[in-house]
Amino acid sequence: MNRPDYIPSLDGLRGIAALLVVQAHVGLIFPGTSAHAMTMGSEAVGLFFALSGFLMAHLYGLRPVTRESVLDFLVSRFARIYPVYLTAVLLVAMLSGIANLDFVQPITGTTDFLRHVFLLGSSGVFWSIPPEIQFYLLFPILWLCLARPQRYSGVIVSFAVIVVVDGLLELPGPGILLVSKLPYFLFGALAGRMHSYWDKWTPSALTGILTLFLLVVFFTYRILAPGSSPEFWSLQSAAAAAVIVALVARQPPIAVNVLAAAPVRFLGTISFSLYLFHVPIMFLVHRTFETVMPEPALIAVALFVAVGGAWFLHETIEVPSRRLLVGLWQRHRQRVETPAEQIERAILDLQDTEKRLQSAAASATAGTDRAVIQDNGDEKRLA
Repeated sequence: MNRPDYIPSLDGLRGIAALLVVQAHVGLIFPGTSAHAMTMGSEAVGLFFALSGFLMAHLYGLRPVTRESVLDFLVSRFARIYPVYLTAVLLVAMLSGIANLDFVQPITGTTDFLRHVFLLGSSGVFWSIPPEIQFYLLFPILWLCLARPQRYSGVIVSFAVIVVVDGLLELPGPGILLVSKLPYFLFGALAGRMHSYWDKWTPSALTGILTLFLLVVFFTYRILAPGSSPEFWSLQSAAAAAVIVALVARQPPIAVNVLAAAPVRFLGTISFSLYLFHVPIMFLVHRTFETVMPEPALIAVALFVAVGGAWFLHETIEVPSRRLLVGLWQRHRQRVETPAEQIERAILDLQDTEKRLQSAAASATAGTDRAVIQDNGDEKRLA
């Protein structure tokens, strides 16, 4: 990817989070490993939420807030999420209806199915999609705050109050409502907004080592110290997730060598399809081959098939459906826009392109300086 707003290491971070969600469900499908499995799925989803807030603020925070840009944003996010999500819901509903199959995370009955279709379902990994969509619907308000903080200072204070109340009440974690996950999105968005101001900071190799250390601690602290570790879904965890995303986004040496490696970025590319489909794929592999191979080999085969299936679904459903829906929307806009609106949009697009080119030029200069000082030839690219 050569987009000026692409950060390779964030793709790798997303890939690691997706892989840990898969790992968390191995014990669910393979009972023999359940007693030995260390689950870090909640941490991975929390990191996904913070990463989503970061990217929304980074990609859109500096763009002009107009009716057209907000509609473009909503259509783009819907096209990114819903088609492949609906495909996963249909697959799970079909597996749930097969007699004697005993699917592990079923969608049972018409009411439950419709809840999932209308983004209110909570079976398996689907619980995390409603808060994500709810954040997208809220984001235009946050977008205004990011673009004009002085004018919307009252709204910013309201967001801060919500975060404080969340922390005081210790609202519960997994669930389909945004309110208990909002700190992850907000802290991530704050980190995304600050990212554009850090172009002059060149992280050192020590920063990269610290980033990897924090990432390991973030995922393992509840396992290493279960008696003293707080509940994961807390303000501390949300702040930690945002700090990790912010550090990874700066692509510090050593950390970037790990997180921007091609295999890890590949997992990040297919992460959403892997997240949605790994349970049914691994379940079907288990039921098909459980009598012909030992469980350790079966787990390895199931993981391999899950990754391959996620890549196939990414290429055949996720990407084409997104391009189709966004293309249809753009053609619709072109038909209904007046000449004056087309001129205005062209001006806004030019202004946006100019900002991005300036940002990319500044980042390239910083990356060149770093390469000279540290003899690091890696190309520096943004989110």
